[in-house]
Amino acid sequence: MDILELIKNRDPNEREFHQAVSEVVDSIKPVLDRNPEYRSARILERIVEPERVIMFRVPWVDDDGDVHVNRGFRIEMNSAIGPYKGGLRFHPSVNLGILKFLAFEQVFKNSLTSLPMGGGKGGSDFDPKGKSDMEVMRFCQSFMMELCRHIGPDTDVPAGDIGVGAREIGFLFGMYKKIRNEFTGVLTGKGLNWGGSLVRPEATGYGAVYFAAEMLDTKSKTLDGTTSLVSGSGNVAQFAMEKLIQLGSKAITFSDSSGYIYDEKGVDREKLDFIMNLKNVRRGRVSEYADKYPEAVYTPVNPDAGFNPLWNHKADCAFPCATQNEINDKDAAHMVANKVKVLSEGANMPTTPDGVELFLNNGLLYGPGKAANAGGVSVSGLEMSQNSMRLGWSREEVDQRLKAIMKNVHKTCKETADQYGTPFNYVNGANIAGFVKVADAMLDQGIV
Repeated sequence: MDILELIKNRDPNEREFHQAVSEVVDSIKPVLDRNPEYRSARILERIVEPERVIMFRVPWVDDDGDVHVNRGFRIEMNSAIGPYKGGLRFHPSVNLGILKFLAFEQVFKNSLTSLPMGGGKGGSDFDPKGKSDMEVMRFCQSFMMELCRHIGPDTDVPAGDIGVGAREIGFLFGMYKKIRNEFTGVLTGKGLNWGGSLVRPEATGYGAVYFAAEMLDTKSKTLDGTTSLVSGSGNVAQFAMEKLIQLGSKAITFSDSSGYIYDEKGVDREKLDFIMNLKNVRRGRVSEYADKYPEAVYTPVNPDAGFNPLWNHKADCAFPCATQNEINDKDAAHMVANKVKVLSEGANMPTTPDGVELFLNNGLLYGPGKAANAGGVSVSGLEMSQNSMRLGWSREEVDQRLKAIMKNVHKTCKETADQYGTPFNYVNGANIAGFVKVADAMLDQGIV
């Protein structure tokens, strides 16, 4: 029985996890053939199985005094090259399969950064939308009552993800500090005045743009003067647009779960400030952007369309920054027809396998999430370093370190793809390079 059949039989309902494993397995077959010791040590069988899965109930009380119960998770996937590292996601869609997929991807993403971090992921099916600050605080405190048993600065260092921003990290950290009576770098994404790092909120969006710039540089091109499609309107999308503005590219789309905006004139600094206030302060919908700027067009979501019209506009670059599997084969075909030259994933696995195949077959420069969106965890790693040394670096220093890490991630992926006879296939390059580093560490540490 092959590894994919094994995990499908063992966990038949974890579709996202199956998809992530399938992509890696397809890429690393030549590596296993060249290195029979990986097969004999059952590295692949071990790497797809989490070292630890923690699942727990999270009871909390709302403002009306009613009791609610959610489910909490932490997947500690692999610690071969460092402490478990990966975000916490609070969203109704959270389940074990999605978190296993995210934790599995995180192992290879963290490996590519060259920082000493293993891979993990966690979260809850709790939805912070529509909740008061006090309700969110009570939930976070209850969540940390259990999670604190399993994390630590040298064991497992969670960060934020969808639904977990500065507010949630603050509440989580406060409860951890109270329970453990220690002030340590146990979480990243902290406030700047109590151990956080500059550029951490910007890092994933900035990193995706830096990766796109590196891909374009291989063709002696730059982002200056280009037009870009962006999905999402949260942190990743906002700061991807900010870096695009700085580098001379015009973002003409962005979105949320209700629909998307097309602004032919592009998002400038003033419009981006409006978006940031809309989403971060007022927690409004993107349709309000079209009310403010009448030249923009708002299109509501049509779940029966079979494709997302956001991806069917003329552009040079694309930055999916929303969620997994948001680009299907029809969306990919639209981008190919519209001559999109480069796609850099700000979200985790936002393109379906059929879409990826279309991009690769048509020569589009495609940066998979485990490489292109490694900026967030890279600056989380830099935050861990600053916490350990009890110091803070300037914005310019952190941004330069981030840019250097993304440049090195790109170089590693490209050179590995070349080495294995698949030039410009960044999927193969990222999967192989990430796998080999983790596999070699596992071999060194024995059967554990």
